[in-house]
Amino acid sequence: MKKARIIGTGSYVPEKVLTNFDLEKTLDTTDEWIVARTGIHERHVAAEGEFTSDMATHAARKALEMAGVAAEEIDLIVVGTITGDFPWPATACLVQSNLGIKGCAAFDVSAACSGFLYALDAATKQIQSGAVKKALVIGAEVLTRAIDWQDRNTCVLFGDGAGAVVLEAQDGDQGVLSTHLHADGSYWELLYQPGFGSRFPASAAGLAERLPFLKMQGNEVFKVAVRSLHEVAVEALEANGLVASDIDLFIPHQANRRILEATAKRLGLTEEQVYINVDRFGNTSGASIPIALDEANRLGRIKAGDMLLFDAFGGGFTWAAAMVRW
Repeated sequence: MKKARIIGTGSYVPEKVLTNFDLEKTLDTTDEWIVARTGIHERHVAAEGEFTSDMATHAARKALEMAGVAAEEIDLIVVGTITGDFPWPATACLVQSNLGIKGCAAFDVSAACSGFLYALDAATKQIQSGAVKKALVIGAEVLTRAIDWQDRNTCVLFGDGAGAVVLEAQDGDQGVLSTHLHADGSYWELLYQPGFGSRFPASAAGLAERLPFLKMQGNEVFKVAVRSLHEVAVEALEANGLVASDIDLFIPHQANRRILEATAKRLGLTEEQVYINVDRFGNTSGASIPIALDEANRLGRIKAGDMLLFDAFGGGFTWAAAMVRW
């Protein structure tokens, strides 16, 4: 069976940076309060007229360039996002159009912050089946348009951005070794966006009730997240006959520094094994793992043969992990 090997990475974040000190001017909060609870110092915010598909396309082009792959060689595009340009068509179709590709399959995956890993799984399975030779997998979000800027408990957490990888079918032992996906819908009310879907269609009353904005029970999310991240990471390690010390780089979903540190501690990972950039980007949901991966890759933190562990959780609740040999 062919392996799905990552041969190129790319990322994009908007130019505008919103710092905690900027938020102090409009919210009853302080830089100290935000950093102590989240580890976040700043986040990037999409400009007016800048959309999820635009950021996804920028990241995709960088990944294609690194891979040395022409856009027309791509057989499949999968985008993990919960903030697509439209309810439909899929953001993946818009990216396909932007790249000038016609005919290949293109679809979105909605798994919140686990979206990139769900998308990676879908593309990997297509490659392993022999149906696809080259795939483009993207995580992209404009979450700053889905949060309530009057709610200091949630608006300080999120930022915008996109990350992408190019997968290629190859022989050998390098590539995606395993993926592990889970969900428990009984937790859906802990983290969700009420409007405007079919349950609460667009209306003036719904807007007045602030239904278009993300709702989160932070303390409960923290508890479930740490447990889920730990369990699925252990599952990935055991599936590959590995232990924590075998991991060269752990790249978790960048939700909150306290969650990342708690998860790493439970797994027995050292500080050097864990890649964290939530302080500079905030929580970019499905984009966070591919942004961190691209950054680590371009900084020379990853070398051939390294063992990488990706780990994420998100609204739904969803959680997922992937083991990759670089």
